[in-house]
Amino acid sequence: MAAKFHPALLLLVAYLALLPRGLAAEPLTKLAGCSMVPTTWSDGDSFLIRTGDGKEHTLRLYGVDCIEWHVNDDTDSRRLREQRRYFGISEFGGGAPASIKLSKGFGKSAAERVETLLKLPFTVYTTFADARGDGRHQRIYGFVTLSDGRDLASVLVEEGLARAFGVYRETPDLRSKGEYERTMDDLEFQAAKRSRGIWAKTDWEKLPEERRQQRKEQAELDLATKKAAVQKNLMLDPNTAARDELLELPGVGEIMANRIIETRPYKTLEDLLEVPGIGNKTLEKLRPHLVIRASAK
Repeated sequence: MAAKFHPALLLLVAYLALLPRGLAAEPLTKLAGCSMVPTTWSDGDSFLIRTGDGKEHTLRLYGVDCIEWHVNDDTDSRRLREQRRYFGISEFGGGAPASIKLSKGFGKSAAERVETLLKLPFTVYTTFADARGDGRHQRIYGFVTLSDGRDLASVLVEEGLARAFGVYRETPDLRSKGEYERTMDDLEFQAAKRSRGIWAKTDWEKLPEERRQQRKEQAELDLATKKAAVQKNLMLDPNTAARDELLELPGVGEIMANRIIETRPYKTLEDLLEVPGIGNKTLEKLRPHLVIRASAK
């Protein structure tokens, strides 16, 4: 006699079978009793932590981007300009000098706010996924749950000290990657409406043009990067490449680089087809510059 299953269970099984393999998020590891380790280089979205058992990690928050205030090279400078344009403050005070000073001040404020919020023990949730931005620092992505139960990244966006931008994944409370991303977007919208933090300095009349200029320049950079990548015969492992290394791939901008990071690990190059925005044609353009060097987890 054949076994009988509840119709709802059969529907669930059928639904799960249709899901792309890349949506099966790796389980998060809980690190309780963490503390922040003061450094000269930390900012609002990246800082050094010490776990309850004494191990230290450089943590990069999921889902947020605080303004740069440690600007050390051309990459940092371009990123700061993009952030100023995003918030519509690149012409604050009549030009770049005043705008840069204001922006760095907000970057410092975000770092100081995080240091205050993390004075009490907090919990980190991570898969120890590589979060290198520029390849110079070993960082891991993670969520931080404050002593009062709030999500640190959400607090930064609510207070207008960060934008909702970056790498996303399923949260510790089991919200999907997409739901978390939409929630952060809503929090950013509320912060802008209430003129909180950086948004209090936004020039709303000029913001559309500032963002248009950024898109135009990014398109030019993407085109230049595409040519450079072919000339250099670039070869990267999509499982380990830093964000800025992925940006060297033909046709890959920051959003696509974040998506590639979000969907890791890849067992074959064909698994990249699970990344939103990468189809067969795009994969064929990327294929000459990619290699899976080691077995994915």
